Amino acid sequence: MSQAPAPPPPLAKKPDWMPRMWEGCEFFAWLKLLFRNRFAVHPRLWYIAVIITVMSFTNTLLRLLQDAIYGRAVRKVKISQPPIFLLGHWRTGTTLLHEMMICDERFGYPTTFECLEPNHFLLTEGFFTRWFQFLMPASRPMDNMRAGWDRPQEDEFAMCMFGVGSPYLTIAFPNRPPQDQEFLDLEGVSATGLRRWKRAFKHFLRKITYKTGKRLVLKSPPHTARIKTLKDMFPEAIFIHIVRDPYVVFPSTVNLWRTLYKTHGLQAPTYAGLEEQVLQTFVRLYDKLEEGKKLLGPERFYELRYEDLIKDPPGEMKKIYHHFHLAGFEAYLPRLQEYLASVKGYETNKYQLSDEQRAQIASRWGDVIRRYGYTV
Repeated sequence: MSQAPAPPPPLAKKPDWMPRMWEGCEFFAWLKLLFRNRFAVHPRLWYIAVIITVMSFTNTLLRLLQDAIYGRAVRKVKISQPPIFLLGHWRTGTTLLHEMMICDERFGYPTTFECLEPNHFLLTEGFFTRWFQFLMPASRPMDNMRAGWDRPQEDEFAMCMFGVGSPYLTIAFPNRPPQDQEFLDLEGVSATGLRRWKRAFKHFLRKITYKTGKRLVLKSPPHTARIKTLKDMFPEAIFIHIVRDPYVVFPSTVNLWRTLYKTHGLQAPTYAGLEEQVLQTFVRLYDKLEEGKKLLGPERFYELRYEDLIKDPPGEMKKIYHHFHLAGFEAYLPRLQEYLASVKGYETNKYQLSDEQRAQIASRWGDVIRRYGYTV
């Protein structure tokens, strides 16, 4: 962690047809991202920037067309069923929990296509996901979990495509200072910026609700630090927090960002300061989680450990249903078991920590490690 950063590595070889996530931006969101980062695109990726620019025009035109067709109906949508927010630091099992929750057909969720193309998915999702399936890899590059246009995804990506603030904007220009860190918990955001974020978020959820007509299950790690704002927006929402051994979370999170910087960045990433950023963000996230938990009654908050979930998935999910008085567990169980059978044999990545890394984690994350019963 005290080592000097390595020199910039060569850009990873990728198939030319594999899209960057930024191809879902509307034009002004893309232009803003370029300006704030001084157009610092790696020369070898200038052609990607051109493609994104063309796509951003297309996305904007499609958004206008979609608004003309669906705008009035979407604006009338009421999110009458309180959302279920799945909380947890990156790499703690939030994706697995999301996959399990949506086995219940009563729940809706934003798909990968909807999160990466939030400007026009009501208009284009059916056509695009049918004829352009080859653009989506079969598994995620950071952990080999199943991927696809129809799989559940983080709504945080949609905020990026809309052009509102998000710490995920760092992915585009990883060698620049971290972007929009105040949007992690939304508490340092200006009043105007916060109103814009809330408006964009609710608009996105209205579109998902219009499409599915179901109660939404939402997952994005930054929401872990946003309980205060989310509670204000959705007073009856419920929150489920999943935690995992921090000694596993640290290297897995570093690998996550390294992978995203390499596969979706517009620079040759140096990864300078990445481990320190992960260490700092973890503490901030869990501090805000503790603050947020105090605002919720026990009937609206539940915690579980990743290790318990993978040991007994049906048992842990039954506890969640019981805690929140969610009916229909017996009808849901066969679909959950079908999903579990489909992922049987999946193995998580294995990492080795140096003595220095273990000491840093124990020292700086010790409070969280002890709080959740892991070994310091």
